[in-house]
Amino acid sequence: MSEHERGNPATTVTGRQWTIRNGGAEATITELAAALREYRCGGTHLAEPFSADELPPSGSGILLAPWANRIRDGRWTLDGRTQQLDITEPARGNATHGLLRNTGYAPVAASAASVTLAGEIFPQHGFPFRMTHTATYALDGDGHLAVTQDVVNHGPGRAPAALGAHPYLRIGDAPVEDLVLTVRADRHLVADSQKIPTSEEPVSGDVDFRSGRRVGDVRVDVALTGLHADDDGRYRHTLEAPDGRRLALWADETFPYAHVFVTDTYRGRPLVVAVEPMTAPADAYNSGDGLRWLEAGERLTGSWGIRSWL
Repeated sequence: MSEHERGNPATTVTGRQWTIRNGGAEATITELAAALREYRCGGTHLAEPFSADELPPSGSGILLAPWANRIRDGRWTLDGRTQQLDITEPARGNATHGLLRNTGYAPVAASAASVTLAGEIFPQHGFPFRMTHTATYALDGDGHLAVTQDVVNHGPGRAPAALGAHPYLRIGDAPVEDLVLTVRADRHLVADSQKIPTSEEPVSGDVDFRSGRRVGDVRVDVALTGLHADDDGRYRHTLEAPDGRRLALWADETFPYAHVFVTDTYRGRPLVVAVEPMTAPADAYNSGDGLRWLEAGERLTGSWGIRSWL
């Protein structure tokens, strides 16, 4: 194996580290959860970084499969039989963020500017299927990041699938509270105390980001949909600093949901903002919203990324 294929020795909490470079940018991806641990362009951090020797704080940068967000009580029904997933969010009694948060991904291919990692899902409590989730991180000649996620069902039978990602965004040293977030979404999902959607309503007030909102003025944990795509079919959610620096988290049509999370509980930071592309919202295994059913051998593939103007 080349050095790119090996990654660094697995002596850190998050395992091996793969650093890719191109166009004046670099990104580091961890063996644990295929998480985006660091991404900077021209020396400017565009994602919240964390140490290789700490677990991703608040799920920072992790990839989500075979579901995104939460499943109420970890329970869903398959062919008339109740399935009980392990409860991974004890405080709310949910199964959260898929099945790969604590999984080490294996390298499939690597070069100076890209890396492909694969995480294996085996049959387990509440999920009687075998799947592979593959993620490719790539930097183009301008230093822009693209991430392609793919999940394939190896069977037996058809299986439910959804994808998501959990990046926290920033623009270098610009105070997060002063960034303006724009998400062109017409509707939001109203959630209960378990953070499970109960209805869908037009956006208004603190959850209306269509004309841009100062991040420091809101504290939200909300899924948005009814997204407006650009002419190329991509959704673009933007952050802009007072000095004009800007980034966009883009996602292809596979990701018709964007979850916005603004919190002051992130370790070591006074305020952070996550903009999470999702193919389906929380509790999709029960609601069916956005859920894909994959036959044996079928796959779900989608791409998202980060582009900046600095």
